[in-house]
Amino acid sequence: MNDSTPLSFSTLTPDCVLDALESVGLYSDGRLLALNSYENRVYQVGMEDGPPLVAKFYRPARWTDAAILEEHAFVHELVESEIPVVPATALADGKTLHAFAGYRFAVFARHGGRAPELDDPATLEWLGRFIGRIHAVGALKNFEHRPALNIQTFGSEPRDYLLANNFIPPDLLDAYRSVVTQALDGVQRCYDRAGDVSTLRLHGDCHCVI
Repeated sequence: MNDSTPLSFSTLTPDCVLDALESVGLYSDGRLLALNSYENRVYQVGMEDGPPLVAKFYRPARWTDAAILEEHAFVHELVESEIPVVPATALADGKTLHAFAGYRFAVFARHGGRAPELDDPATLEWLGRFIGRIHAVGALKNFEHRPALNIQTFGSEPRDYLLANNFIPPDLLDAYRSVVTQALDGVQRCYDRAGDVSTLRLHGDCHCVI
């Protein structure tokens, strides 16, 4: 990341997406379909040769390169354990994370799927086994670069950021402080009741293909 790195997706135009792929030797036939994604930008891209690919552009300044590569490595571990997940593709340079015009992106094979029938007990059992296998691999070691999900990172730090940067209107400050304090106190009591718990690696996106 440097001073020229964009802080938003405002310049990630279709031309930029296609140029980014060409920079790593992937040539599109011009078809580009935006896919659902809240945090990042994900596109299905038609290719001149072969089936369409999926390109994922990571939100600028959201994660470090090390954290993204750690996620890629975790998914590769799942593949090695014969768990049906879709890893980032290592291209000719052997890398899974690439950069273009200040954006970082990865490329994936396209795999279709359908929504699971959640009212079917057999489907729920299948999903449970699948997620259990992911957790078993995730528990083998810890992440070093991805932040943990805890009260500090998802509670007090966001609260302090909102207060320090004047996101809360002055007439709502007292109410906000009262509500967020009550909420975080409740979460802390849950942690206290749970006692010492072990943590494991998780993938932020769990899209089951059946």
